[in-house]
Amino acid sequence: MPALAELIAGYRRFRTGPWRYEQGHYERLDAGQDPDIMVISCADSRVEPAEIFDTIPGQMFVVRNVANLVPPYGNDLGRDGVSAALEYAVKALAVRYILVLGHCHCGGIRAAIDALEGASSGEFIAPWVEIAAAARDRVAAKMPGASGADLAAALEHEAIRSSLANLMTFPFVREAVAAGRLRLQGAWFEIASGDLRLLAPETGEFDTVSV
Repeated sequence: MPALAELIAGYRRFRTGPWRYEQGHYERLDAGQDPDIMVISCADSRVEPAEIFDTIPGQMFVVRNVANLVPPYGNDLGRDGVSAALEYAVKALAVRYILVLGHCHCGGIRAAIDALEGASSGEFIAPWVEIAAAARDRVAAKMPGASGADLAAALEHEAIRSSLANLMTFPFVREAVAAGRLRLQGAWFEIASGDLRLLAPETGEFDTVSV
């Protein structure tokens, strides 16, 4: 079945199933949104935040991009969709949490590593993943000679820490965190095992969530 036809078939299942059973919820959402959490996730098709956290529409304000990166404040100001969404989430929606969700086998992180060897990932991807350049260099310095999956996994974790640090370069984020209105959290998802690991602020390490 062609891809578009699959989507239309899925819409019909949704319209006659979940939407029908939750029609009242959708009617309430029509009046506006009031999510408590913003999720900054990778665009990877294998990592779906609504599935991972078993949420319904209206619970999460989700922004997805290559490698779940957050640029620092002032980087190409006015032309960055992540920063625009962040401003809306914090200032207009007053979300209480921001979760940066990374994952294993991330192609964007792989592209950042490939740049060390002089390989270009493309006209738009290459400059975007350079947001993680400092994180990549830190990991490479700590793991001399490392390559492949070990290096990628380490950078996937470090890039999440870097994005959390970049969040704090936004004045309105710093203000909300300082006032206790907002909390920041990092997480990493392993696709095959289904494991979710949360970044522990006390240790700076990722701990597996028990099930």
